[in-house]
Amino acid sequence: MRGVKGFTLIELIMVIVLLAIVATVSVQFVALSTRGALDLGARQQRALQGVVIGEQISRQLREAFPLSVRVSGSCLEWLPLLGATNYIQRTQGPGFDKIAVVPFNPVPPVGSRMVIYGYGTGTGELYENTGPGPVSPPATAISASQVTLGSSHRFTQQSPERRLFAVGAPVSICQSGRMLYRYTGYGRSETQVSPPTGGSRAVMSANLAGPVNFSVTPPSLQRAAVVAFTLTLQDYTTGSNEVTTTVQEVQIRNVP
Repeated sequence: MRGVKGFTLIELIMVIVLLAIVATVSVQFVALSTRGALDLGARQQRALQGVVIGEQISRQLREAFPLSVRVSGSCLEWLPLLGATNYIQRTQGPGFDKIAVVPFNPVPPVGSRMVIYGYGTGTGELYENTGPGPVSPPATAISASQVTLGSSHRFTQQSPERRLFAVGAPVSICQSGRMLYRYTGYGRSETQVSPPTGGSRAVMSANLAGPVNFSVTPPSLQRAAVVAFTLTLQDYTTGSNEVTTTVQEVQIRNVP
């Protein structure tokens, strides 16, 4: 009689145990590999986000009137530079509302404010709405040879190079908890308000960790203004809570 071939119960149990061990190791390997890929992707995303935010801030600051950049707490504020030219004659009586100029290129929009010099004055004077001072009321007309102001104004200083600058409404970047906002369309104030009231805001980041540090080295006649900022982005999605820190400096060219 031929013997009956097959598996014993013990052999079957051993095979099942071995398969379970292999499956467990395989699952752990796949899980760790997937976790590593997710963490790597999150790090790359935070790094790219930090580059994008830093570039957004840098590009805007490079177009700022350097004497207007100021910091209060976690808020950075400046006046955008919209155009520049040379003036032929500052405002004169009796109206004190017209400036003779060399043509702007490009021409700033109507509503821009004109600035002459501004060194030796406080930053707050660039945000004032009264005269005499370095900043004029909004312009109501800008032609190739003349800027007409909405009301009379006397400039307190002259530029050594007879330079005239057109600036726009103030802009701020402020932190609020995990959020970083860009504020526009709010009113001017001699004292910096942080965050600004009124106007509108747009989200720049929603995953900040810790405070955003802004610092300003004011310009002088010998060197440009420098704005430094440090921000830390945290991963709130994968549960790792890893952080990526961005440190950057922006040089703003002098405009005496």
